[in-house]
Amino acid sequence: MTDETDWKRVRALTDADIATSVESDPDTFMPDADWMANAQLVRPRTKKIVTLRLDPEILEWFMRSGRGYQTRINAVLKAFVDAQPH
Repeated sequence: MTDETDWKRVRALTDADIATSVESDPDTFMPDADWMANAQLVRPRTKKIVTLRLDPEILEWFMRSGRGYQTRINAVLKAFVDAQPH
């Protein structure tokens, strides 16, 4: 993957530019004091180390995309499990 970030543009942003961008982004969530008062710390579950036998072409396909291939394999398996009726 190549980095397509325009670093010159990013470095030129002022704090006001960034604040305006954050405020206009519909996906931005800024917690207020009430939210923080009710917040709970949720720690991620520790993953288990296992030995798993995979077809070579499956492993090679995931590994071609680089670091994090094990996380991607886990995500595919999780999506499969989540899609099953409970």
